[in-house]
Amino acid sequence: MDSENGIEDALVLPSYEDEHGGVIVELKEPMDPTDFALILKTSLSLWKLQGKKGVWIKLPIEIVILAETAVKEGFVYHHAEPQYLMLVKWISETPSTIPANATHRLRIGAIVLNDKRELLVVLEKHGKFKGTGIWKIPTGIVEEGEDIFVGATREVKEETGVDSEFVDVLAFR
Repeated sequence: MDSENGIEDALVLPSYEDEHGGVIVELKEPMDPTDFALILKTSLSLWKLQGKKGVWIKLPIEIVILAETAVKEGFVYHHAEPQYLMLVKWISETPSTIPANATHRLRIGAIVLNDKRELLVVLEKHGKFKGTGIWKIPTGIVEEGEDIFVGATREVKEETGVDSEFVDVLAFR
C-alpha cells in the first residue's frame, strides 16, 4: 500500500473521507470477525499516519456481528437506524469534535385563531389527561426531517380536521 509509511501490501477497509478530516467506512459484505479485526487494525494505523481525526463505521444490520470486534478496538456506539448501526472512534491526539447523537424529539403546540379570534382547542385523548375532560391546543411531535411549520399544520389537521396556515414561532422551551 504505502511503503513510505511502513504499510506495504496491506488490506485497508473501504472508506471515503468526510468533510471534517475523518473517514467513513461503509461495509456492505459479510466478513470473518478475525479478518475484520486484522484489517481494522491495519486501517487504523494507516489513518493515524495520514492524520485522520475520526473513523465512522457504518454496519448494516446483516453484519452487525462485527460490532463486537470494532468495540474491542475502541469504537463506541453513536447511533442506529433500522438498517444499520453506526460506530465511531476518535484517533487524533486533538480533543474529540464528534457530535453527540440526537437524543431529543421536537414537540409542537399550535395556537390556531379564526377571524373572530376564537382559539381552536381539542379534548385531550391521550396521555395523563386522557378521560379527564381537559381541553388543550393541538400538539404533537415533529417527524424526523420535517420542517416545524409542516409538523404544526399536520398536527392541527390530524387532531381537528382543520386546515391551518403557519404564521410564526412563538416560543421555544
